[in-house]
Amino acid sequence: MINLANRLQLKDFRLIQAIAETGQLALAAERMSMTQPAASRILSNVEREIGVPLFARHPKGMTPTPIGETLARNANSLLRCLEQTVQETESAISGRAGSVRVGSVTGGAVGFVVPAVRKLKETAVGADIHVDVAPSDVLIAGLLRGDYDFVLSRIPPGMDARQFAVRRGRVEVVRFLVRREHPLVGRTPLEPEDLVGFEWVIQAPHTPMRQAVEEAFLSQGIQLPSETVNTTSLLVMIAYLASTDAIAPASREVAGLVASEDGRDRLVALELDEPIIINPYHLITLRNQVMSPLAIRLRDLVYEGLSNPK
Repeated sequence: MINLANRLQLKDFRLIQAIAETGQLALAAERMSMTQPAASRILSNVEREIGVPLFARHPKGMTPTPIGETLARNANSLLRCLEQTVQETESAISGRAGSVRVGSVTGGAVGFVVPAVRKLKETAVGADIHVDVAPSDVLIAGLLRGDYDFVLSRIPPGMDARQFAVRRGRVEVVRFLVRREHPLVGRTPLEPEDLVGFEWVIQAPHTPMRQAVEEAFLSQGIQLPSETVNTTSLLVMIAYLASTDAIAPASREVAGLVASEDGRDRLVALELDEPIIINPYHLITLRNQVMSPLAIRLRDLVYEGLSNPK
């Protein structure tokens, strides 16, 4: 059996394709940017290696033989695949394609990851982008496992921060979401004691949002809510608020997303006279981590937003 795989080169396939499409050796040589004698030598060498003619010569030009048709057809497929491979590789190298996975706390995802993804997709149409939203302990654990290229998160207490490369992010300012028909809507300025007696939808104990709100209440000797629904799901929070008089602490970014100031949304964002501030989250990667060009581009876009918020 003839071992053609080791004998035929890309220039051979390109010439066979060109002759089959033009029907003229001279035109094929011109397309290949070579002289006609050089093209003739390449074709003769290929036919000698295969042992049969690839083209029938006649006064009006050249037509493929059955073997020539087979090679020409597969040359088209081979060269298309090669071109696609080159394009995909160049896109990956330049950060226009590939895959990236990001984890973020809710406020960071809404305020900075989503705008960065939108900007990235303007030039990286084929990029495969994954965004997970979770509490910081879950995000850091995922980063350590290699699930994420980077995260917007806080470093949990007791964790050795030296294993991370950290870029300072943003603090979160707490707003309180309620449905538009809630008894507190229209009352300003609000004090923490005004929120007493209502059911709350809030993140689980020990999360930064929950701790910041509870510490603010306890520092003023105000009773914590006795009825709570614990969830990290934004959809569950919105659905519950829409049909009850519950209150949900949320970051300023989340409040801006679901409670616009023009009155069209079903939810309203209430502000305390003295706002509650949560410790900052950061843009975190593992030290010495090798990131793809696409991941680097998205990370830099996120950091650009963090450094220059609107």
